[in-house]
Amino acid sequence: MALQNIGAANSDDAFYRYKMPRMITKIEGRGNGIKTNVVNMVDIAKALARPASYTTKYFGCELGAQSKFDEKTGTSHVNGAHDTAKLAGLLENFIKKYVQCYGCGNPETEIIITKNQMIQLKCAACGFVSDVDMRDKLTTFIIKNPPEVKKGSKDKKAMRRAEKERLKEGEAADEELKKLKKEVKKKGATSSKDATAKSTTSKKKASGSDEDRVSPTHSQVDEKEEAQDEEDDDDDVQWLTDTSLDAARQRFQEQLSAVTADMVMLSTDEPEKKKKSASNGNGGSQNGNSMPYGTLVGEVKANLKKGVGAKELMSHLAALTTPAQEKTTALVEALFEGTEKGFAKEAIKKKNYLAAAAAEEGSQLLLLNAIEEFSCKSTSNALKEVALVLKALYDADVLEEEFIVQWYQKGVKGDNKKSQIWKNAQPFIEWLQNAESESEEE
Repeated sequence: MALQNIGAANSDDAFYRYKMPRMITKIEGRGNGIKTNVVNMVDIAKALARPASYTTKYFGCELGAQSKFDEKTGTSHVNGAHDTAKLAGLLENFIKKYVQCYGCGNPETEIIITKNQMIQLKCAACGFVSDVDMRDKLTTFIIKNPPEVKKGSKDKKAMRRAEKERLKEGEAADEELKKLKKEVKKKGATSSKDATAKSTTSKKKASGSDEDRVSPTHSQVDEKEEAQDEEDDDDDVQWLTDTSLDAARQRFQEQLSAVTADMVMLSTDEPEKKKKSASNGNGGSQNGNSMPYGTLVGEVKANLKKGVGAKELMSHLAALTTPAQEKTTALVEALFEGTEKGFAKEAIKKKNYLAAAAAEEGSQLLLLNAIEEFSCKSTSNALKEVALVLKALYDADVLEEEFIVQWYQKGVKGDNKKSQIWKNAQPFIEWLQNAESESEEE
């Protein structure tokens, strides 16, 4: 079966993931009883996630002819003889009005009928809610025949809640087991200490003249045993130190050698530190190219006005000793300052600069942090379009899914002051994860 991209604007994109079968029509009957049968209307409706009765009724409304979809046989008839190209053009209009998101153009939407009998399209990718024009004739048919609610959505939510509860119970059980193990180990350690103390006292009584020769006291040995027990709490084996005279002398010599080595290293490091401080104080070459943040933003704006390319601008910023996060934040602020609306469209226009900023390893998180800072600080509608910006940069291969999810999870756990940005970005993150799971299932 021949497939084509959903939406005429995406017809040239070879890697577009949303596809539908090409329309196949057949003219049946003669005279006044002539009809056009859309043979694969059921397959087209499945690809668009809309009932086949909607598309059939839309053809009849637009052509001014009677139309009927038979649920039992799955046949779609429109009275009259109509060309395939004409019906395909009407189907394209149906996709724009009732399938594609008005914000990002994604066909992954769901029809919602409000309490006021208004029809809306909720996008699963960016979370944008589109208002359908109620003057269209098909709207009355949709309100009278609302789409069926997906049965699996409630079951999935219940399964996720049950899994979370099981995880919590498992973590609580693991903590209790750890506590019990620690208590048992502590009891075993105290009993072993008592045994070693008795053995040492018996040795002292047996060899009275050797007490003066031992330099470290037994209290120091006991302290070492306690430190070792605390470090090895997670191990199942109980380790005991050797309390003989030879072992104590050996430990004392090792301590002395370690202390003398540290003293030698300190004496050798002092002249090198003095040389470094003198060179930094006299020359000052290391911090010569650093500048305040406001000055940095102004310089980036000046370069953008001159028409400096993305690679030249990034090489110029790389020569500065300013922290990398400040450079990226200044670049984003200089690129998008003053944009009242259309933050996502501006991001697509200036994606070359953003791609150059995110080209190096680890720089995608810096770019995401800069977008977060600009969106929360800006007085425009940038905060509302965060999901659209992420979607646009993801489609343009500027940002990867791994770093977007990492940035989102870190932000949700850490900062509660910027909770609005995480709420706005949540639909896109959920769409990313659901799309990945669907691709794995396929």
